[in-house]
Amino acid sequence: MVPMQTIRSRVQFFKISALSLVFCVSVVFGNISLRFLPVSFNQAIGATTPFFTAVFAYLMTFKREAWLTYVTLVPVVTGVIIASGGEPSFHLFGFIMCVAATAARALKSVLQSILLSSEGEKLNSMNLLLYMAPIAVVFLLPATLIMEDNVVGITLALARDDIKIIWYLLFNSALAYFVNLTNFLVTKHTSALTLQVLGNAKGAVAVVVSILIFRNPVSVTGMLGYSLTVFGVILYSEAKKRSK
Repeated sequence: MVPMQTIRSRVQFFKISALSLVFCVSVVFGNISLRFLPVSFNQAIGATTPFFTAVFAYLMTFKREAWLTYVTLVPVVTGVIIASGGEPSFHLFGFIMCVAATAARALKSVLQSILLSSEGEKLNSMNLLLYMAPIAVVFLLPATLIMEDNVVGITLALARDDIKIIWYLLFNSALAYFVNLTNFLVTKHTSALTLQVLGNAKGAVAVVVSILIFRNPVSVTGMLGYSLTVFGVILYSEAKKRSK
């Protein structure tokens, strides 16, 4: 258990609201991209998150990494470019949505790093999630009702046909909560960039699992691109160790 913290200023509230909005954008755009792209390719594009994180971290906090760290991001991005060229299921709109979601995810990491570590505004991970969640609901609920016609009726109809959909939603929500909480903890004790690179290890597993479950076609060029991206993640980990 952690002590309750209050919001100290309007500026802090604005930052939390901005974090919630960026989080919602990343989730919505990510879900849209999954309508057009297979999970494996989606995860490959998501591997470029460290690149966007490094850019946003420098622009917003003027934080510089060691030059070797930036060099290791080159194969991460290059691998995705190669994978895109060899992706049999490539869809331009889905690709744009996925890149936008990836950039938003990177911006979220930098914003949460500021809120978790800046002096005078530092919040505990649990408290940040506590304030962020209801604000995200305020953003998402009207957007859902406007963008998705009769979403409540459709959900209830699905539940009547198969009650398991309710358990899927509850399980998904619980997973999302723990993902965000662990993300905050990792960001607090390491950095926003490290969080995103560690996430790429998850991405590599998701690519393999996606191919096994959905049987989506993957070209040799695509696999080479994925492999190069994973290799870049390994190089990044080594670069971070040496910089310390």
